[in-house]
Amino acid sequence: MRYDLNLLPVFLALMEERSVTRAAERLGMTQPALSNALARLREMLQDPLFIRERYGMQPTGRAEALAPGIAAAVASLDELVLGQQGFDPTKADRLFTLAPNSYVEFVLVPGIVARLRERAPGIRLRLVPFGADLAETGVTSGATAMVLGRIIDPPGNLVVQPVMEDGLACVLRAGHPQVNKRISTKQYEQLKHVNVLPPGRLRAGLFQALQRHGLRREVAISVTHFLAVPEIVAATDYCATLPGLICRHLARDARLKILAAPVDLGTFPVEMAWHVRYRHDPAHQWLRDLVIEVARETLPGKTA
Repeated sequence: MRYDLNLLPVFLALMEERSVTRAAERLGMTQPALSNALARLREMLQDPLFIRERYGMQPTGRAEALAPGIAAAVASLDELVLGQQGFDPTKADRLFTLAPNSYVEFVLVPGIVARLRERAPGIRLRLVPFGADLAETGVTSGATAMVLGRIIDPPGNLVVQPVMEDGLACVLRAGHPQVNKRISTKQYEQLKHVNVLPPGRLRAGLFQALQRHGLRREVAISVTHFLAVPEIVAATDYCATLPGLICRHLARDARLKILAAPVDLGTFPVEMAWHVRYRHDPAHQWLRDLVIEVARETLPGKTA
C-alpha cells in the first residue's frame, strides 16, 4: 500500500492547532486544500481522526495514539533530508515560526528581523505566543521552529541552548517625591509596585529572588506586558522591577529614571529550545547562530 507522506504534516498541524483554519495558515495552504487532505488522511488511517466540537477540532482516541509515532517519523525524515541540503541565506525562501516570550520579543526580535532583512530577505518570521505549556507553542511537535525564553522542564525531544543572562533594576518616575538617586530596602518595601506577569514562567525568577533576600512588595497592579509599565509608572509614585535590557530602553524616556535594586537580585537565563528534528537542518542552524549573534551584541559579556 502506498502512503502519501505529505499528509503527515497536516495531521501534526491539526493535532497542534485543533482548527482547520489555523492549521491551513501554519502550512501555507488554503482551507479547502487542508479539508481535502484531512479527508484523505481519514481514508488512509480508517478513522475520523478529528471531530468538530464547539471549541474546535478534537482528536479521536486513535489520533491521540498515532500522534507520537507520526511525529517521530516526520522528525526522522526531516533530519535525514534536511541534513543533506545546503543553505544559502541570500537565496533562501522559508517561513520560520518562533515562540518568544514578551521579554525576548521586545529586546531581541527587532535585531533578529533587521539582520534577516540584510542577510536573508527571503526568510520570514511568524511569532506565536510563549505560554506556560511548551506543547501549546508547537515546539514539541516541531511545528514551531524555536521557543525563546526561560525553558522549564523541557521534554526529551527538545534541545535547549543558553542564549544570555540579564539582571534586574528598578524603574520610577523622574520626579519621584520619596526616592532620589538610590532606593533603599526600606523604601522598596514601602512603595507600591507594578508587577509584570507575562505568559510562561519568567515571572518566577523575580519572585524567587525577592524571597531569597526577604524583600516584600506591595503590588498595586499586575500587567501582562512590559509595554504597559512606563505609562503607569510615569503617572504614579509606583515602582517596577524589570530586566536590565528593558530598563535600558525605558531610560530614554525623560519621564522615568532607572535605579539599581536595593540588593543584588541576581540574573535570570534566556534560552532557546527546538525539536531534535532540526538539529542538523542547515537553515535552522544558521538562524540559531544569528540569534546568538544578536544576543551577544545586545548584551555583551552575558551571552552564551
